[in-house]
Amino acid sequence: MTADQIITLTVLFAVVTALVLDRLRADVVALAGAAVLLITGTVRPSEVQGAFASPAIIALASLFVIVYAIELSGLLDRLIELAVVMCRHIGALGLWLLIFISGAASAFLNNTPIVVLGAPVVRDTAEALGLSAKRFLIPLSYMAILGGACTLIGTSTNLLVNDMARLAGQPTFGLFEITPVGLCVAAAGAAYLLLVSGRLIRSGGEGESAEIARDWEHSTGGAQVGAPEAFAERRALDGRRAAITVAVFAGVIAAAALNIAPIAASAFAGAVLLILMRTITADEAYRGLRPEILLLIAGMVVLGIAVEESGLASQATDWLVSGVRPLGPLAALALFYGATLFLTEALSNATVAVLLTPVAVALAENLGVSPRPFIVAVMMAASAAFATPFGYQTNVLVFQIGGYSYMDFVRVGLPLNFITWGVGLAAITYFFPF
Repeated sequence: MTADQIITLTVLFAVVTALVLDRLRADVVALAGAAVLLITGTVRPSEVQGAFASPAIIALASLFVIVYAIELSGLLDRLIELAVVMCRHIGALGLWLLIFISGAASAFLNNTPIVVLGAPVVRDTAEALGLSAKRFLIPLSYMAILGGACTLIGTSTNLLVNDMARLAGQPTFGLFEITPVGLCVAAAGAAYLLLVSGRLIRSGGEGESAEIARDWEHSTGGAQVGAPEAFAERRALDGRRAAITVAVFAGVIAAAALNIAPIAASAFAGAVLLILMRTITADEAYRGLRPEILLLIAGMVVLGIAVEESGLASQATDWLVSGVRPLGPLAALALFYGATLFLTEALSNATVAVLLTPVAVALAENLGVSPRPFIVAVMMAASAAFATPFGYQTNVLVFQIGGYSYMDFVRVGLPLNFITWGVGLAAITYFFPF
């Protein structure tokens, strides 16, 4: 092994260990790893600069500003108030409708504020109807995750995978290119949650649940999550502000969907336009940026560059290809999807996206097939963290507010992992043939 490979492996092991232990903020861990790689010369300053100015970072930062403008307008709060009225009229069906609407919204809006705003509504409405809130909070988080996987901008994971694929020489994805696969996976997950999940969640311990729920706003939701109190304040509806922001957001989506401009360019233009129109002030825009997520992704991109440039990715691919080549591309894709899925349970989705996207491209090229199915597999599986409360930030939030046990997530999430694995594999091979 070369010196660069040894350094990269050491940094990688240290970063992964720190993320698993969850004693330090994830963005600090990622930046520390990037700093070591830079100081040791494993990555060049120009590569670090490119990571911080990558299209994924620009797109995410701009989208955070636009979404924050929607939150400041009071539109989300007004929609939640209407949802409460609906749920009180039609009972448990209304709660499920609210959960599915939240999933649909997560395809375009960051799912963390959606769950932060929606979880107390689901909890309080369920209690008002005499139902256990535990039956509905895990499905709320899972549907937000499934909805986010339906578009390129629905989750930072997809943007990060898209950026890593671009660095590996692959064409970038369109805004809705992965939507057919995401919809198939989301539909299967929704059916499972509606028909089965309630039987698997224990509804006991409501006293403990209520006590945890009352204090949830004061928690950061774990070292890998930004403080939810940033989204907890209720705001009155400002009709003009809401209309302008929604119109700009729709324009951003349309420009990207019609290939008028890349999502990074259209989102950046939309964010600046909102500031120029005084729909959101510059100070408010900076507050909405969520730098902890942006810096985490930038640091992880630097780590991914080191894995690629040092040759570790190609070595791992050679080892992987030697084992799966006799099985054919379909079996290789199935095994790769499963490995990505269960690695995401142990590591952060950003870590898995960075590490496995270059491997996905190299594996497909070594097998002589299109890398597209393997890249989409990373997008789907790196977001599908259901079997633990710590694999995804929205899981952490409902884990706290609902007072769940760790095994509640295992009982509900593990079967969902296998369901999304099977459906995702079938959908990928149909919509993205080898």
